Amino acid sequence: MAQSRLTDEEETNGQDKPENEPIDTVLTKTTSSNKSKKKKKKKKAKKSADGQLDGSVEGGDELGDIDSILERIESTNGHVHQIQNSSNADNRALLYVEHRNLNPETELKKFFGSRAVMGDQRPRQRQRLQHRSTWLTSPKNTWPRYSKTGISMRLLETKRGVQYFTFEHQRDYQQVQFKFLDAVESMDPNNIVLLLQMNPYHVDSLLQLSDVCRLQEDQEMARDLIERALYSLECAFHPVFSLTSGTCRLDYCRQENRGFFLALFKHIMFLEKRGCLRTALEFCKLVLSLDPENDPLCMLLLVDYLALRAREYLFLIRIFDEWEAHRNLSQLPNFAFSVPLALFHYSQQEEVTEQEQVTTDDRASHLLQQALIMFPGVLIPLLDACGVQPDSAVASHPFFGAVAQLSQPAALSQLTSLYIGRCHGVWKDPSVMSWFEQNVRKVLHMVAQSDPLVKECELRRKTRYQSAPRNIHRHVILSEIKGANAALPLDVTSQPVLSFDPLPPLDSVVSYTRPERTNRPTNEGTLSLFFRSLLPNFNLQGEAAVEGEDAGAARDLNRGVNRLMAAMRDMLANIQFQEPPREDNPDGEGDEEWD
Repeated sequence: MAQSRLTDEEETNGQDKPENEPIDTVLTKTTSSNKSKKKKKKKKAKKSADGQLDGSVEGGDELGDIDSILERIESTNGHVHQIQNSSNADNRALLYVEHRNLNPETELKKFFGSRAVMGDQRPRQRQRLQHRSTWLTSPKNTWPRYSKTGISMRLLETKRGVQYFTFEHQRDYQQVQFKFLDAVESMDPNNIVLLLQMNPYHVDSLLQLSDVCRLQEDQEMARDLIERALYSLECAFHPVFSLTSGTCRLDYCRQENRGFFLALFKHIMFLEKRGCLRTALEFCKLVLSLDPENDPLCMLLLVDYLALRAREYLFLIRIFDEWEAHRNLSQLPNFAFSVPLALFHYSQQEEVTEQEQVTTDDRASHLLQQALIMFPGVLIPLLDACGVQPDSAVASHPFFGAVAQLSQPAALSQLTSLYIGRCHGVWKDPSVMSWFEQNVRKVLHMVAQSDPLVKECELRRKTRYQSAPRNIHRHVILSEIKGANAALPLDVTSQPVLSFDPLPPLDSVVSYTRPERTNRPTNEGTLSLFFRSLLPNFNLQGEAAVEGEDAGAARDLNRGVNRLMAAMRDMLANIQFQEPPREDNPDGEGDEEWD
């Protein structure tokens, strides 16, 4: 039943799709299906005399837990709470963002409880500095007092219910930005540290120094700097800019907007490492909603992984069903494999009826077989990453063997390496592997029978993946997955890549220009080499060969840089805004005991 329905859809959509469409158009199609969503009417809830929500709202059920309280509060603010039922969930916009899901503490409290998450934060509320209330991140007591930074947001235009905004840098912020660029060119991280001490909410400095801290394995400080950058940008939001509506756009070609995209992406990476997968998925939807047509950071290569890890299977299935017709998501290896896996997991849930389970399982198997035929080079590397020894008949078969991996185009190899490096962990479940093995054998039977689909997919691989667009390269650099980074083309690895603006668009919009410098540094010291060593394309030995130095001198210099990196780690650890000592302990002593 599911197979016949899918076949009908393919026949209908096949008339509108180009037969050999290149991969760069897969990620830049217009998402017209999201522009005609109707807005829901706001609901109001009565409050009782003691300030609590009236229990008569939504059927008169009593408030049983914190989740229901949060859902009712959202409904009073005009936001429809999340419904697990698939028929009701479709009423919301696809990229609808819930405010409460942007707070990682909400997710952590579900796992560990409020007392474990909050810890000793409650007694310190009296000493808290006056910060603005924000949604993207919670201000910390250790942060410096916020004052206007010189960043503002302007509404450019409104077309067809979609509002286009842009950040703007005032004159004072432009001067700080010029100093930051001078600090970058000086190759001395001390200059960025000094600049940040004078301007603690300068976005690009926070992004750059966060990467320095992360490379020095100070994850807490790196995450704190990214959160401070998000706070600085949110304080500059336009009054009508909405995080949740999905109808507010930012153009990545404007340099002032890129810091917001990059800070959100890096924040997602930290959330994923902390295990806050549902929160990371919500932020991923937010970034995708800012520019779904161009997707400058290629969030479509990440959203499936977060949805699987967060067990939001219905969302992943829905985005595939709604966007496949005009975005060809099945031509991306991550969607081709992740969507059938989401269908398989959904069919195993207890609330699914027996008939729906059979239908969903059939569709999952059908899509997985199509993915294996379209991307045969994924199978063996995926099994190796999962630590599974493939059957000799599969490993030696020419369709899945080494020939399949070597014959695929470079752009497809990059997408394959990215997916395997990121998502191999979601395939390790024994039940998933058993289902996977069954479909592999069915594909081998189809290959033996010379199924026409096998030849058709081979032609698509040769014509659609000749080169990857710039947003994929930008995503690979930000993701820092080794296998995918190794597959980057030479024209990308040979140019300087800075963490505060990796691979800027070729059609960048420049709103103000930097004055030319009269004095430029003519030589480089050890600090300069240290700073350049943080860049992805840094190659000390290669430069030593160009300058004619011998290998021994290069090794001595490399050891000196390593010693300096260790010293810089200690210096960066001290860049914290400590609270003043309390009156009962003015010297800060007496905390030498360990639990």
